[in-house]
Amino acid sequence: MDDLVESILDYIRSDYTDYAIMINGEWGSGKTYFWNHKIRNRIENMTVNGKKLTTIYMSLYGISNLEEISKKIFIETTQLMDKNLKRYMNSNGQTIIPEYAKTGLDMANFFGVTQNGDKIDYENFFSTDDKVLCFDDLERANVDVIDILGYINNFVEHDHIKTIIICNEKELSTKLKSSNLEMKTFIATYLLDKEDKLLTTDKPMVEKIEDTIENVFDKANDYERIKEKLIGETFEYAPEFTYIINGLLIRYENNRDLIRFLRENTNLIVSTFIKSGTRNLRILKHALNDFKKVLDMVNKSYPNTNNRILQTMLIFTIAVSFEIKAGKVTKDKFVNINDNEEYKSLVVSSRVFMDNRQFYIKEFDNNYYYNFKTEYRFFKFIEIYVRTRIFDMKTFKKDMEDIINTVDTDKLPGYKRLLTEEYWKISDDQFPNVISEVLESVKKGEIQLIDLIKIYTYFVYFVKKGLVDYDMQTINSVFLNGMNVSSITSEYCEDAEEEIKQMSFDENMPEMQEILNRFRDLNNQLKDKMYRIKADTIFKNIPMKMEKFYDLFDKECMDIPIFKYSDPYQIFQRISCASNEDIVTIKEKLADRANKNAKILLPELNNMYKLKQVVDDYISGKAPNIKVVMLQDFSDALGDIIENYNKEK
Repeated sequence: MDDLVESILDYIRSDYTDYAIMINGEWGSGKTYFWNHKIRNRIENMTVNGKKLTTIYMSLYGISNLEEISKKIFIETTQLMDKNLKRYMNSNGQTIIPEYAKTGLDMANFFGVTQNGDKIDYENFFSTDDKVLCFDDLERANVDVIDILGYINNFVEHDHIKTIIICNEKELSTKLKSSNLEMKTFIATYLLDKEDKLLTTDKPMVEKIEDTIENVFDKANDYERIKEKLIGETFEYAPEFTYIINGLLIRYENNRDLIRFLRENTNLIVSTFIKSGTRNLRILKHALNDFKKVLDMVNKSYPNTNNRILQTMLIFTIAVSFEIKAGKVTKDKFVNINDNEEYKSLVVSSRVFMDNRQFYIKEFDNNYYYNFKTEYRFFKFIEIYVRTRIFDMKTFKKDMEDIINTVDTDKLPGYKRLLTEEYWKISDDQFPNVISEVLESVKKGEIQLIDLIKIYTYFVYFVKKGLVDYDMQTINSVFLNGMNVSSITSEYCEDAEEEIKQMSFDENMPEMQEILNRFRDLNNQLKDKMYRIKADTIFKNIPMKMEKFYDLFDKECMDIPIFKYSDPYQIFQRISCASNEDIVTIKEKLADRANKNAKILLPELNNMYKLKQVVDDYISGKAPNIKVVMLQDFSDALGDIIENYNKEK
């Protein structure tokens, strides 16, 4: 890095130059930081031909015309002629005027009068041999790059002003090729058609259009031509990450706990940053800001948290930030992982069974946690915070309570160790006891049904490898009985089939099919049980709490066949006691619901028949009154709904 600095300063020291130099590097790699902290001060402390040098820095980000560049240069130069302004900046340690403050400067600056009333010193104003121009973000300007370089060339070739251009040539090349692509494609297609080459079969159509675009609109060659004329040297910026990261940490000096922790773990920050495979320091800066929030919340609510856990949180915050913000993976890759146990289960499954369906999660874990041993390495509250910018307190507390209960893996139940820990990490002395403990938990029904399926796949693997002294018939008997017991306390697993797809097993294995069939039967029973409870909870609000009923029904029943799980006679008793207005409202909701979701609601068809029959029996032979008429309309609506369902059937 020192060699690069000296090479740039050699250019500045040269008596006569008619070229600019370029600093090329990736976005976010710290090029601007390098200019501000390594180059600018060195230049401004230099004296050339008896004159102290002045730097004029301009970001071209968002510049939409060349006049804006001229205005920026004018403001940057005239600000140094105002004695009062200069005195204020010196006394306050200011080196540059903030962009927003420049807009508020007295407009007299533009008419040759400075704020203290002095006229412009034209000798100073026309002087060029004490100025050094720096143009940053060339690739981010909204002006044609060729025009900008031609504009800069005026300073370099005619005025011989030392000029430094900072850019990302990789992105510049992409921009040159992709600008106005639709217009270029249209013109290329038109030219090919005029030359009767559009429908020829000598080349694929796409290749012919690309070749024509390149021949007609070869901006890349124009860029290379003017660059060759303007740029004398191009320096590749390869940052010293440790130095720059230490610079990033300075901003946290006022937070004693945070800066101490970050200083102690600088090597972890650097190594995680390098493992990300990017050089984007902006993302790292945002990640460290996010970690500040994480550490503050942990220290406030859980002050005795294990240091190893805090280190893992630091790694995870940086890693997830890079994976999401650098565009390496879509945001939803982590959405369906709910906790550390599920994360580790996916990692273990991919490693033990070579399941490539979890390839990304396995690679993420291998990359960022390589040579860093920790049992707890996924934090849902951090993932949510990085992805959505919302700090979810409920998830935070859940994660922290889980951490408190699971950091010591020797105290975990045996089945959780199998689900969350690579089995080979269990010592040979402990393994038989863990297996016995797991089987005991299976027999007692202490494991949720979906987890039983996962545990079963491990035992199939252990039997195959000779690691347990049981045959498959015995194992199947234990698990089938255990599933029956577990179903009493288990909850319905809505994503069961998706989770089963993620497991690795021999689909043609009869024992496995028997276990899966039993699981699906029991899971469906749990589904019925869950919806029966839901139906009772919702319908019991009729007729006394109608607002609550409408709210729950709209939120939870519009695409669920809830009537399948309710007693038609009890439903009618409640509806018949409701007001006439509510009977009409319920009728309209049911009709609208059936029109939108008839296929999904088909399982409630039989109970709709029964409900209509109960209504018809009640109003049969009764003298007409408003309620009877409303119930008749309700019955007619049920008839339409039944017809709607039958069409789907």
